[in-house]
Amino acid sequence: MRPVILAIESSCDETSASVIRNGKVLNNVIASQTVHQKYGGVVPELASRAHQQHILQVVNEAITASGITPAELNAIAFTRGPGLLGSLLVGASFAKGMAVALGIPLIEVNHMEAHILAHFIDEPKPAFPFLCLTVSGGHTQLVRVNDYLAMEVVGETRDDAVGEAFDKAAKMLGFPYPGGPLIDYHAQQGNPNAFQFPTTSIPGLDFSFSGIKTAFMYFLRDQQVGNPDFIEERKNDICASLQKNLINTLMKNLIKATQETSINRVAIAGGVAANSGLRKAIQQQATALGWTVFIPEFQYCTDNAAMIAMAAHYKYLANQFSGLEVAPLANLAIGA
Repeated sequence: MRPVILAIESSCDETSASVIRNGKVLNNVIASQTVHQKYGGVVPELASRAHQQHILQVVNEAITASGITPAELNAIAFTRGPGLLGSLLVGASFAKGMAVALGIPLIEVNHMEAHILAHFIDEPKPAFPFLCLTVSGGHTQLVRVNDYLAMEVVGETRDDAVGEAFDKAAKMLGFPYPGGPLIDYHAQQGNPNAFQFPTTSIPGLDFSFSGIKTAFMYFLRDQQVGNPDFIEERKNDICASLQKNLINTLMKNLIKATQETSINRVAIAGGVAANSGLRKAIQQQATALGWTVFIPEFQYCTDNAAMIAMAAHYKYLANQFSGLEVAPLANLAIGA
């Protein structure tokens, strides 16, 4: 069987569709939402409305670009969660309607598992088992990946995600949304040792980032008391120092996880995997500790339907289909 699957991603503020044939992604169509920029973050109601406006267009474009007809599809995949409930409902409802109309099965996909399986879109592909540091605006997890559909979370944040820490810090600095990439940009031009920020140490492999956000807020407040232009004058150094702190927190637990599991195949996934500082740090540790590192192409790090399609491919081969009664879940754990 050479399955042809249409996948739909609508978990947050990217409406995306992708067609995969026999495990090869044919396209990855993404419609971004700019409406949130003036609010400094994603507004759930506006996100769901934008998905409704974009979804038909991106699905039609993905099907047309793939050179197939809807009648050739063997299944429709969609993101069940985690994500914004209203946004998830748009994608799930569209997928259900299309599946019913075509008389083909549904495949529900866990968004975070799909981020990990993005590593199997292109070569090189990791062998099992491997460790994946999954980092995004909503999640920070260390996952042991034993097989395509067998994953175990071995560490995760107890409060905020690292992506949220980047974005909230960027907002404090006056950067427009999304601010995380701007911190990365300025960090590349600054001194990472200019300022020191505290870190939170937790037993095991869990993370915590709420403390650094609070400390960063008070740091900026205190520095501006005597110098209102402090941020503008030291912008690059501030960003470089903060980024170093956040990345060191991630790398500390990743190194510990490789030591505890004796697994030297390491991957990163999620939107923060596009961060140049994180990519550089993981490559440096790979050289020092003998890791084999896997990092997806940039377009597969951020939210996209190609990763949903790849996850759906393996679920199709395992006959893991969903009924029409399946409901989106804003909080959906890996393995659930």
